[in-house]
Amino acid sequence: MNSAAHAVEDLAPDATRPLDGRVVLVTGASSGIGRATALALSAAGARVAIAARRTDRLAELAGAAPGEVHTLELDVTDAASVQRAVSETVGRFGRLDALVNNAGLMQSGLILDADVREWQRMVETNLLGSMYAVHAALPHLLATKGAIVQVSSTAARSASLGSGVYAATKFGISAFAESLRQEVTTRGVRVIVIQPGFVETELTSHITDPTMQAAAAEIASSMRTLQPDDIATAIVYALTQPEHVSINELLVRPTDQVR
Repeated sequence: MNSAAHAVEDLAPDATRPLDGRVVLVTGASSGIGRATALALSAAGARVAIAARRTDRLAELAGAAPGEVHTLELDVTDAASVQRAVSETVGRFGRLDALVNNAGLMQSGLILDADVREWQRMVETNLLGSMYAVHAALPHLLATKGAIVQVSSTAARSASLGSGVYAATKFGISAFAESLRQEVTTRGVRVIVIQPGFVETELTSHITDPTMQAAAAEIASSMRTLQPDDIATAIVYALTQPEHVSINELLVRPTDQVR
């Protein structure tokens, strides 16, 4: 092979590392979808900032990742904590190409006699937390013409008995994401909403209502649930599309899931 051919070959993108050189911040990375997504992004060549409250789990994740990973302690309900995480990510890597807003909490229960403190935690974590992260990251993403991934839920499409507040936060994410998309799409920033169906994660362990816990367990046993890796694959797919292609919404359900 001549030198010119070698030069072309050196410039060709590596299909196994389609995100080579990109910098991605993943919130809620200590378990479930966040953890799987961080590993998948790292395998795809991205440099990944992994953020969560449980820093011991982040240390383990960093050891398992094939690429460069930076761990960050983050409480998404605290706007200052979110701003520090974004600033530290950019300080470490010099840029930010994508934000994966994954941190979330599900505390299902009936509205009558509910503990409204659980409502507050869900709104602060699921909705306000993702808004804080977008607000902090957006100036950097505008600079790189990057992407924002909002991990939502099928509950953003159809609220069910016992999921009123959780669904309200997910409907809110969809509304916020669409308004954001209209604001930034002509400036090159892509906004992606991922709506998973039933995924085998720790999410249902947050439920404190025994009846709702039993219902969630029954639903899980009735189907072949999704695995976190399935959603991570969808996120990597959306982020690796050509710049002129924006996957605005991906609904991913288990084949066996009816609603």
